[in-house]
Amino acid sequence: MSFKENIETAAARIMDLLKDKEETTSWQIKISLHFSSSLMFMALGMLAEEGKITAEPDGINYKITKIPQK
Repeated sequence: MSFKENIETAAARIMDLLKDKEETTSWQIKISLHFSSSLMFMALGMLAEEGKITAEPDGINYKITKIPQK
C-alpha cells in the first residue's frame, strides 16, 4: 500500500468511527483505531482539508467534529 493510500484508508476509518456520533477527540481516535500519532494527524488534516471535519484544540487533544455532508 502506498503512503497516500495508507492515509486515505486511515481517513476512511476515522469517518467510519464518526458515522454514529457527531464528535470525538483525537485521543479517542488514536486509541480506538490503534493509529500512530503521525498517521492520525495526516488523516485528520486530509479530512479537514476536504471539509469533512473540524478540529479544535481541547487541552492537549483536539475535539474532532463531523461536518454534515450535503
